[in-house]
Amino acid sequence: MKQEAIETGDLSYSPCRYGASRMLFRGPRRRLDRPYMAFIGGTETYGKFIEKPFPVLVEKAMRQTCVNFGCVNGGIDVFVNDPTIMEICNGADITVVQVMGANNLSNRFYSVHPRRNDRFLKASTVLQAIYHDVDFSQFSFTRHMLGDLHAKSLERFDTVVEELRQAWVARMRNMLGQIGPRSILLWFSEEEMNDLHWSERAGQLQSDPLFITASMIDELRPLVMDVVQANPSAESLGEGTAGMFFPPSQEAAASEMLGAACHVDASAALIPSIRENLYSL
Repeated sequence: MKQEAIETGDLSYSPCRYGASRMLFRGPRRRLDRPYMAFIGGTETYGKFIEKPFPVLVEKAMRQTCVNFGCVNGGIDVFVNDPTIMEICNGADITVVQVMGANNLSNRFYSVHPRRNDRFLKASTVLQAIYHDVDFSQFSFTRHMLGDLHAKSLERFDTVVEELRQAWVARMRNMLGQIGPRSILLWFSEEEMNDLHWSERAGQLQSDPLFITASMIDELRPLVMDVVQANPSAESLGEGTAGMFFPPSQEAAASEMLGAACHVDASAALIPSIRENLYSL
């Protein structure tokens, strides 16, 4: 992954590596020879354009080292296939796992880049047979590809969504098994956690975490200490990009992300669960 940098110089992500992992994570690098908590997830956990993302806010409130393994546009694959990160998370007092979408992971229908999981690599022969009328060589990103498949056929697209959901639950079971029982799932989204059909959600293919339902989360509850739902308040959502740091060229991208006030809401939702479960260990 290329070093994340803000052109204005107002915000530095201090990229760093841990052990043998090939991934660059947000720094400064934290020490692992004393008690720590780990955070894994996508763009929100990383805190792109955010000076103090929720892992930093939790660290300040709990007065315990928090290691940020967030990955911009990351999916489950970037973590579950990284033995170094899985070992570090297994050694943490608590690991907070942000619920990531089902679109950015390799499955029976298509494969993604092992580290940049939003990158579409290739379609399987099965998917090519289902969508014989699609030229998959034109796609570079999973969401673009899925958008075109959706436009071609809703009936066929439901088959794809079901495969992605099954792959997601299986991959999450694998990852949580490697992390161990001291983990908390975090649903951090403007969307409510529910069982609505994906087409009934306000954002449809723009919803995050994409294709994940409350029933899928329920399947994982026995593997974790808690599930925390952090839906930012209307007031926090109304803050927009206030408190975010980005160059003018990235204003449109920043406006689509959860802002600084939303991260305060996420930390406020997380901290009571972390305190309760940390002190019960």
